[in-house]
Amino acid sequence: MDNQRLLIWAFVAILAWMTWQTWQQDYGPQPVQQAIEQAGEAAPEMSAPEDGLPDITATDDALPEAPDAPLTAAAATPTAPSITVSTDVLDVTISTAGGTLRSAVLKKYPVAKDRPDELVDLLEDGGKGFGIIESGVRAAGGAAEATHLSSFVATQTSFDLGGADELIVPLRWTDESGITIEKRYHFKRGSYRIELEQVVSNNSEATWKGAEYVRIKRHSGEMERSMFDVDSYSFIGPIIYDGEKSEKLNHDDLIDDGPVEYSSTQGWVGSIQHHFVRAVVPTPGVDFKYNVSARGNASTTTAIRRGLVSVEPGSSETLTTTLFVGPKLQEQLEEINEKLKLTVDYGWLTIISGPLFWLLSLVYSYVGNWGVAIIVVTFLIKLAFYKLTESSGRSMAKMRQIQPRMKALQDRYKDDRQALSQAMMDLYKREKVNPAAGCLPILIQMPFFLAFYWVLLESVEMRQAPFALWITDLSTRDPYFILPLIMGAAMLMQQRLNPAPTDPVQAKVMQIMPIMFTVFFAFFPSGLVLYWVTNTVLSIAQQWKINRVVEAEAKAQKGGKKKD
Repeated sequence: MDNQRLLIWAFVAILAWMTWQTWQQDYGPQPVQQAIEQAGEAAPEMSAPEDGLPDITATDDALPEAPDAPLTAAAATPTAPSITVSTDVLDVTISTAGGTLRSAVLKKYPVAKDRPDELVDLLEDGGKGFGIIESGVRAAGGAAEATHLSSFVATQTSFDLGGADELIVPLRWTDESGITIEKRYHFKRGSYRIELEQVVSNNSEATWKGAEYVRIKRHSGEMERSMFDVDSYSFIGPIIYDGEKSEKLNHDDLIDDGPVEYSSTQGWVGSIQHHFVRAVVPTPGVDFKYNVSARGNASTTTAIRRGLVSVEPGSSETLTTTLFVGPKLQEQLEEINEKLKLTVDYGWLTIISGPLFWLLSLVYSYVGNWGVAIIVVTFLIKLAFYKLTESSGRSMAKMRQIQPRMKALQDRYKDDRQALSQAMMDLYKREKVNPAAGCLPILIQMPFFLAFYWVLLESVEMRQAPFALWITDLSTRDPYFILPLIMGAAMLMQQRLNPAPTDPVQAKVMQIMPIMFTVFFAFFPSGLVLYWVTNTVLSIAQQWKINRVVEAEAKAQKGGKKKD
């Protein structure tokens, strides 16, 4: 096997795979749009628990059917007063109708680099970006309950974290029977974690039995896609973790196969949107029943406790659930649940991408620039594979030396391919050259290239991260295509250090490879191009050194033969 040919096919395979993924996003199966008359139907219900607790959708509101449609009056309850909450990282709107989270603006994350005043809002109560987090308490036996449709009362209309480290926002609902339910939202400085406490106080004369629920509602319709916007090619929709593995749920599958239900004591549910996530993480160790269902162009994610909680007269019970509404900052996600970082979708290369991101983060903590961190980590990877790539480099250097003799053999046996193959094998054996020596190092490095691709594409830490000069966002393409052009030039220089293919067709392919890769990489994240430029420059330096060493060894060997 020829090293050059292997390199060509390896990269063609990678580019074909990336192209296939993009094609699937553009032309693959898209979410099914339901008929308009379904708009008035109730959302798919969660099957009733064995303990007799009513379904949370028994008195449900309707989801907006069309992406552009505003919420119906029943769903949005626009007359209900809202509470505004401001922290150092979030601006949240909470409706007194059910204590529902209807807006979550991320203060430190603009929609685009060139639109710094337009901030990402992960929760919206209408339009294409519709998404809310509802919660409530259902009761068994017809007892008093406060659902996401109940009216709560707050002590004030706005709350501000100010200089404090923690902020508690209370909302209260009281029934004439003596049951009081208070929702408390806990916000902390610098955190996108929101603790939700639903406190049930029983001042009646009978035992109260019930359970809390929390659910995410959001649109999951088709998104407009653009080759210039990496955000548009990410998965948007529900993700679950059943205690053993995580799974992204396709909207079409939910429509065709029906709701996904499971029970777990260590699970969670969420809704992901490239660099951002909305997640519901129940109390660990408590058995919860989970349900994810879809209707029309809207999907509903629901979590509800399977077993009932009993609250005796004169006592109270606090039901706690953790919410996360924000960027996929892996450190914050791990603090809530170690497996919550699986919302960062590195795909099948997580085993490499995870440690690679950890190393990048470690280097970044010292250098303070993600671009510089990429360069340093690329150097470390190159250093780690130095011995492997050295064997490949020596093989190519020796192939380069015997190339004139190979050309002579081709001219001599141009009409006898069998004789040519035998003569070439004899030459390789005599000069101790193994054309396949570099195959393994090249193949081993391929997963690292793909892993780097996913790290740069999926890690929110890279989002809008500047490097230097014209590179202001490592997660998007180079606006002036300068890095791809530098990469193409570096590949041409690298080819000059390697033996030219003896096959004319292969030689022509090698000549157009730098052009082809320049075009492909022009639309890749600039951080990935920076990695490949750095890797190519280091490869050039390494091969140049190896060529000089091999040439010196050859001269020394010739000198020794002459003396003999």
